Amino acid sequence: MDWGSFALGATAGGAAALLVTASLLTRRIVRLRAAEERARRQERLAELGSLTGGLAHEIKNPLSTIGLNVQLASEAINDSLLPDDEKATLVRRVETVNREASRLANILNDFLRFAGRVKLAPVDTDLREVVDELVDFYRPQCELHRVVLRADVPTSPVMARVDPSLVKQALLNLLINATQAMAAHDSAQRELLVRLEALPSDVAVHVIDTGPGIAADKHAEIFRPYVSGRKGGSGLGLAVTRRIIEEHGGHIDVFSEPGKGSDFAVRLPIAGPRATSGAGDDDDARKTVLDRLFKRAERAR
Repeated sequence: MDWGSFALGATAGGAAALLVTASLLTRRIVRLRAAEERARRQERLAELGSLTGGLAHEIKNPLSTIGLNVQLASEAINDSLLPDDEKATLVRRVETVNREASRLANILNDFLRFAGRVKLAPVDTDLREVVDELVDFYRPQCELHRVVLRADVPTSPVMARVDPSLVKQALLNLLINATQAMAAHDSAQRELLVRLEALPSDVAVHVIDTGPGIAADKHAEIFRPYVSGRKGGSGLGLAVTRRIIEEHGGHIDVFSEPGKGSDFAVRLPIAGPRATSGAGDDDDARKTVLDRLFKRAERAR
């Protein structure tokens, strides 16, 4: 046996093994650092969400007080001995304050729904009932804006595991958005259709309107927070809708052209939202290291 060649081979093999080990350790460290950074970012976002949510609640309280006092002031003005023209002027001003306070309260409510944590309570649901209840609830609002509202649902049950109240909220936002779009552009033909379809692994709910339509370059933009196509809108309705749908593991698409109306298509998985689970030994290792880091940071404070 050539012991020199053996020793050289063993040394080379050992060096190769060390290189492989070092490469694995480097990748592991990179992943751990990335996980640590994500954890820090999530912690900062959680703190920011808690702060903004608390601030929004603090703003809502004085807004409620303003609304109550405005109502009392309006009654006092009407009961006063002032001339009618002065009464009318003061009442208009008070109503302006009340209208703006209500608008701010609505914006805050939309913000809290968007910024707050979405807690799903999925149950096996016949989505025909969700659509029927929603249409029955929203029909008076459509009649107020001269909109013809119709529902197209299958004769057999369309079952999916969803949170019915949140899905109803998401669809209601779409109905409100469509109605306001048709009213704002004074569409001659105002029709709104809610169509439910059963697919092999999904269910689809279409909200179709005969409104002014949306340009192709605006399709993605309208789902962003604080982007509104109408004056006075909060720009959070569609963002909330998309978040609710995505929390269910679904997605929403828009098919629209200017002058040809819009079709907002919601797809929801029949099986419901996926449960989050661990992704293997690497995730467990990252969690263990991060737990130690956070505990060490807590002790150092």
